Amino acid sequence: MVADLHAESYGISILEMNVVEILQQYVGIFSGIAQIAIVFLLWRTVKDFEETGKVSKIQVEHRFRPWVGPSSGVEYVGTVNGQHQYAITLKNYGEVPTTKVTASFTMKQDIIPTREILFSDPATHQFNLGPLLPSMEKRYWIFIDSDLIDKSRDGKLKIYIALYFSYEFSKEKSGYGMISTFDSKTNLFIHQDMWIN
Repeated sequence: MVADLHAESYGISILEMNVVEILQQYVGIFSGIAQIAIVFLLWRTVKDFEETGKVSKIQVEHRFRPWVGPSSGVEYVGTVNGQHQYAITLKNYGEVPTTKVTASFTMKQDIIPTREILFSDPATHQFNLGPLLPSMEKRYWIFIDSDLIDKSRDGKLKIYIALYFSYEFSKEKSGYGMISTFDSKTNLFIHQDMWIN
């Protein structure tokens, strides 16, 4: 009764007073819902930042590193001192230089070499090609006796080569390897197997 008299003294009816109380309750409810929505949106933002962090880590591991591989096949260059000279061009496709690229090469007759033979065969030749900057290319030369090439052209034997180019980045070794066979019709080596480590 006192509240009614107090409301009437300000010119507010009891009905208007109830409407104001109801509006205040609705505002409180909507405010609570808005706060819950804000907390949910903040949670989603944190989750999105977490996913962005994962993508950034993957990008650093795969993009910001050297990627060394061939930019050409094994190409015939010419004959030098009774040996056929072939070359393969390597390129660093990555955005980071590599400090040391090592080429490993072995040749077999009538036996297809395996990937493991490059690391276990004492006849494997190794050569340090040095550093490769991003987008830089270097050529690695292969020399094969011309007599063997002639015998292969005559169909008397098959020539197989195995190449592996290893390089280091962040104390991890990576590499690109290939096993190729000599094609007497094109005078080139055709890849039979390629892999990366």
